[in-house]
Amino acid sequence: MALNGKTALVTGASQGIGRGIALRLAKDGANVALVDIKADKLETVRGEAEALGVKATTFVADVSKRDEVHAAVDHAETALGGFDVMVNNAGIAQVKPLADVTPEDTDRIYNININGVLWGIQAAAQKFIDRGHKGKIINASSIAGHDGFAMLGVYSATKFAVRALTQAAAKEYASRGITVNAYCPGIVGTDMWVEIDERFAEITGAAKGETYKKYVEGIALGRAETPDDVAALVAFLAGDDSDYITGQAILTDGGMVYR
Repeated sequence: MALNGKTALVTGASQGIGRGIALRLAKDGANVALVDIKADKLETVRGEAEALGVKATTFVADVSKRDEVHAAVDHAETALGGFDVMVNNAGIAQVKPLADVTPEDTDRIYNININGVLWGIQAAAQKFIDRGHKGKIINASSIAGHDGFAMLGVYSATKFAVRALTQAAAKEYASRGITVNAYCPGIVGTDMWVEIDERFAEITGAAKGETYKKYVEGIALGRAETPDDVAALVAFLAGDDSDYITGQAILTDGGMVYR
């Protein structure tokens, strides 16, 4: 297995894309540290990972809080005996016209989507350096980190920021053998997109399900993305075959945004 003996931490691992990533890394042989604010769901994913024959541990943390992210990384190393891969996956969506955005709105989404990635980069890079080996940092961006989307303007801004942090960190840590990349999903059939669709319905008057359907119809490959589709790219970025790739924000969207 490509990641046999490696230790990976995944934030936002209790459901959706994060769960899919954690289980794919476990399937590929990695021991996994599962981090989220939802303790009960984490335990379910822990059991699923352990059923794949690897070690798994959970840690409840709010990624917007720097000390909690650093503590999660320390826990992963102690509980699993190593640290090799950091997946900064946790994030939230926000659907709102720019004219209606409040300071409270921006504070919340910036703290989770941007600061949460920054704290994860810091904690992981320092741990790799302390352990004296190279490592992989993999961040969650989006198609909305390549194109700004109406009603998703602030969310798009956070995902553009993740691309900037990814590029800057790749340059800062390359001499240490640490690669930093991002994955950019499109329309994934998860609870986040249920929420996005419902908010579009409230704002635009579209029927529930209509916004999701419209976006899926624009996918060249003709279907919505699954967490497994995203996880396949993350598994590649976590493994040795991606050692010469850094600073990239790779689209995995079935053909929606082209770069």
